[in-house]
Amino acid sequence: MVSRTIPVDPFDLVLFGATGDLAKRKILPSLYRRFTAGQMPTDARVIGAARSELSQDEFHTLVRDAIEAYVSDTMKDAATIDAFIAQCSYIAIDAKGEGGWEELKTSVRDEVVKAFYFSVAPAIFGPLAEKLRSHGIACENSRLVVEKPFGIDLETAKKLNDDLAASFHETQIYRIDHFLGKETVQNLMAVRFANVLFEPLWNERYIDHVQITVAETVGVGGRGSYYDKSGAMRDMVQNHLMQLLCLTAMEPPAAFDPDRLRDEKLKVIRALDPVAPKNIVRGQYKAGPDPSYLEDAENPDSKTECYIAMKVCISNWRWKHTPFYLRTGKRMSKRMSEIVVQFKETPHSIFDRDEGSTANALTIRLQPDEGMDLSVTIKEPGPGGMRLVNVPLDMSFADALGPDGEEIPDAYERLIMDVIRGNQTLFMRGDEVEAAWAWTDPIIDAWEARGDKPQPYAQGSSGPEEALAMMLRDGRRWRDLETG
Repeated sequence: MVSRTIPVDPFDLVLFGATGDLAKRKILPSLYRRFTAGQMPTDARVIGAARSELSQDEFHTLVRDAIEAYVSDTMKDAATIDAFIAQCSYIAIDAKGEGGWEELKTSVRDEVVKAFYFSVAPAIFGPLAEKLRSHGIACENSRLVVEKPFGIDLETAKKLNDDLAASFHETQIYRIDHFLGKETVQNLMAVRFANVLFEPLWNERYIDHVQITVAETVGVGGRGSYYDKSGAMRDMVQNHLMQLLCLTAMEPPAAFDPDRLRDEKLKVIRALDPVAPKNIVRGQYKAGPDPSYLEDAENPDSKTECYIAMKVCISNWRWKHTPFYLRTGKRMSKRMSEIVVQFKETPHSIFDRDEGSTANALTIRLQPDEGMDLSVTIKEPGPGGMRLVNVPLDMSFADALGPDGEEIPDAYERLIMDVIRGNQTLFMRGDEVEAAWAWTDPIIDAWEARGDKPQPYAQGSSGPEEALAMMLRDGRRWRDLETG
């Protein structure tokens, strides 16, 4: 199975923050890969913009270095790299002053799609948007891409939304969450809504619980002082895990349309119950082979969590008695992101329960090996009685792409191309962001008011023991990070 590449219309993409880490690691390499795939037209242009005074040659060197560092060798070709770089240029921009804006106005074309990518701190989203409007650079055919964090609470999220809305219509704003660009996340929707097999079972009658895990082996490292002001709840749960929960739990939209799909996600967020303190476990990794979280954060008195596990309940007919367990953490035993839909046991087993469980589980793997598997119970081969064993029906997307070994596009590749197409399906709407903060803020306020301290846990483990105890109270267990 070979994926089809459908070229997009010509465009000018202005990348604010073009000298930053995200631009070099993700955005510029993603654009290059789309160029090599033939999806980015030869008359499309990438205009880097930042405060630094760089010559065109210096910016071209930056782009070349980014490709060399973050693109696989199989996709590197000297002539192709040169051709891509020829479509890139640079303008020094003063976000709050007047420097560079008139040059930018004369550089972008009105007859093509104009996309403005804000790979910058949220504090200057508003000033940049206002400059684009006041200088007449943005128009009705313009799109605005903004990176998280979308605020640190409901109040700041509303302020960001208001600042952007003063210059751009909601239909022009693309709030990017790279988790939604992953192949498996989109296949979750296809599995649910394009097959009759699962949707009749996708409810509290047949599903015992759902686990959503995003585990990382890295610590907070050089961004410790920044991370200490946010924590896992703000950095991961409020956006990434919330979106995965919504796509798993939402009702089928009437059509595969951006607003109808986001309407259904919004309903899920608004149906979330408040979370009791006993159903939240927060943690910090201890010193081990590497420094502790407190050392990385340079704050020995920090009460900020880098691990969180939660039991979340949804008050609607579909999910009333099916809990969702969320967990994410740093310095864990394995880098892994997955959604596990754990079905209930058969109502009556004709087999000896000691011979094995008959409960099925659908595992949706987001990283590192994107794919899905469904565990089914079969008879173990061989004579000697009815011995049951669970085996996976496995589909790895890397294997399914065929013998050519075609690479799965990075999430940023897909999302940037969706921006150019004007497709907002995989992007968050402003009311979604605000609803998520409205649910999150009381949880954070409550543990801050109580003065709760995160529980310490060993580096290379699966998190605090209290998280295991939380599941055991419900007669359940977390999926093992190592074995699944």
